[in-house]
Amino acid sequence: MQARDTNEDAAALALQALVWALGEPARAERLLALTGLTPEGLRQGADSPAVLAAVLGFLESHEPDLIACAEALGIPPPTLVAARARLEDA
Repeated sequence: MQARDTNEDAAALALQALVWALGEPARAERLLALTGLTPEGLRQGADSPAVLAAVLGFLESHEPDLIACAEALGIPPPTLVAARARLEDA
C-alpha cells in the first residue's frame, strides 16, 4: 500500500511541476517541443504516469528549470528526480 501512496505522491508532485512549467509561455512551448506532446495530448494524458514522468524528465534535462521549479514548490530538486523515477516504474 505504501508504494501506491508513493506513486500517488509522485503524480501529485508532477502535476504541480506541470502547472509551474506551463506558467511561462516560452517554457511551455519548449516543453511541448522537447517532449513531443501536443496541448491536447497533455490535457488527455495529465493523469498518465508516462506523461507526468516526461514532464519531470523535461525539467530534469535543464537544471535551471529543475532548480527553479523545486524552489517554487518548496522541495529539494532530488525530490523531483525521484518522483520521475517512481512514475517511470509505475
